[in-house]
Amino acid sequence: MKNKCIWPVALLAVAGAGLWHFLEVQEGAVAVGDAWMRGWYLALLTAVLVFLAGAGLAFSGKSPASFSWIFRKKSKTEAGWRLEQIYPAAGLILGLLFLFVLPPLSAPDEISHYVSAYQLSSKILGMPSNAPNGRVLLRPQDVWVEDLDGVYEYEPDEAGNLKVVLESSEGSRKLGDPLDQSVYHLIWELAPDKQYEPGRAEALEGKMVGSMYPPVTTTPVAYGPQALGMALVRAMDWGTLPLLYLGRLCNLVFFVFMTWLAMKRLPFGKEVLFGTALLPMTLHLSSSFSYDAMIMGCMFYFTAVCLDLAYEKERAEWKGVAVLSLVMAAAGPCKMVYAVMMGLCLLIPVKKFGGWGRWFISAACVAGAWAGAMYLVNSQVIVSYATETESYVQWAGESGYSLSLLIHQPMRLIKIFYQTLLWQAQHYHLTMIGAYLGNLDPVLDVPYVLVVLFTLCLLGLALRKPGESLSITGGKRMWVFAVCAACASAVMLSMLIAWTPLSSRVINGVQGRYFLPFLPVLLLALKNDWVVLTKERNRSILYLMCCLNGYELLRLYAIVSIRL
Repeated sequence: MKNKCIWPVALLAVAGAGLWHFLEVQEGAVAVGDAWMRGWYLALLTAVLVFLAGAGLAFSGKSPASFSWIFRKKSKTEAGWRLEQIYPAAGLILGLLFLFVLPPLSAPDEISHYVSAYQLSSKILGMPSNAPNGRVLLRPQDVWVEDLDGVYEYEPDEAGNLKVVLESSEGSRKLGDPLDQSVYHLIWELAPDKQYEPGRAEALEGKMVGSMYPPVTTTPVAYGPQALGMALVRAMDWGTLPLLYLGRLCNLVFFVFMTWLAMKRLPFGKEVLFGTALLPMTLHLSSSFSYDAMIMGCMFYFTAVCLDLAYEKERAEWKGVAVLSLVMAAAGPCKMVYAVMMGLCLLIPVKKFGGWGRWFISAACVAGAWAGAMYLVNSQVIVSYATETESYVQWAGESGYSLSLLIHQPMRLIKIFYQTLLWQAQHYHLTMIGAYLGNLDPVLDVPYVLVVLFTLCLLGLALRKPGESLSITGGKRMWVFAVCAACASAVMLSMLIAWTPLSSRVINGVQGRYFLPFLPVLLLALKNDWVVLTKERNRSILYLMCCLNGYELLRLYAIVSIRL
């Protein structure tokens, strides 16, 4: 490649920024007397620089001779390692670094996802998973993660377990919220497998305790990877930190695996999927307990199979239809709004099925798999949404929108959608890229300059390059836009009904991360004949995104270190 000099220059820039932020870490370490914070930061800096050096070699086509037998080139004409060869290492390493810098329960709604995975791990082990009141049962040594200050008071329930006295839970603090220096200090003290305040667990006399956080009502498939990791830890009778980290790690491995499968299956646009997987928000979610990792991985693979059948395969065989059905059945019940993604199946020409008869059967299989899974998991939720005439928004303490109300007042629906797009579009963009990490914590931010650079990188990956042919054109391009718009509208409508009080002038609760599952196919449809880049720089752009993530990791660690 002609622009190989970008690798050492970018590496030196990140190293210089890392040394600058070391001054902030030093300040925080001196303020609290935790000298180990400097060591952690220098280890993080070293890991980031080693990763960027390796990524630079990979993207430039160079590989250490000792590993050349693993990363063989597909053809003599292909420059460097293929993207699907680079991604697993890049995704895992960056995910692990995000997992380290943003520790357990600091991601959006992660405490609820953690409790849900815990519930499934109990079922895997054949142990009681829920108390009579429906609360998830926790080991006594794990209760502290949602009660750092020990304010909970307990009373026995009818099954012999302990339940928290509701009044005593007010003011309790959970791990990772907010994410400040004390969280790093606590993890340092407990690593690798020490018990947090052992006397508190001993006082519970070995009885299981009902969590104060309700589990997410969804398919257990959403928490399979996390629960398997947690079940292993519990079977080995390890402590809470291994439980938290191995559960997260299994979720990360699953996401990287599914994205790698999607990248291999995509007939074109692999660089766009790679770029989406390198966004800070994507990395943050995939290295947490969040079921967003499963949704994104499945939707990425669903998109890849649809495009493969539409543009690469000569025939749409039953194997492909079965894969689409299985993926939609697994991911659909998590968030029913992504059922709209089934519209991508219509990109596949009817003739590839061998006629309208087989096409209808195939469509029925995919739609039926989703409908069956939805019925088994979410039938009560669907019925309540469809039949209730009044809605109450708990967090706002007032009435909300119902489907019946919106049907009878369509202009009100149009007005609130219009106002939301005008006033919230910037927020959606920022939170999709990752401007506010953690639980939408404005302190744990990705600077606006980096948000702009990540956005430009995505556009650079999506635009047509010299000599590149267009695949998604004409009516099919319009159809992809329509599917993505419908999916975004479904997301907004669901939050309008579930989370928005009547007094609000905009839809509440929508975050940009909800748009990540269909972002790759939306970007692929942007490729056109009107704007064509003069040079192909996909690998340089992807490397730049790696560097931006490396810098952001160092900056986030420094911020947490001085957040006392």
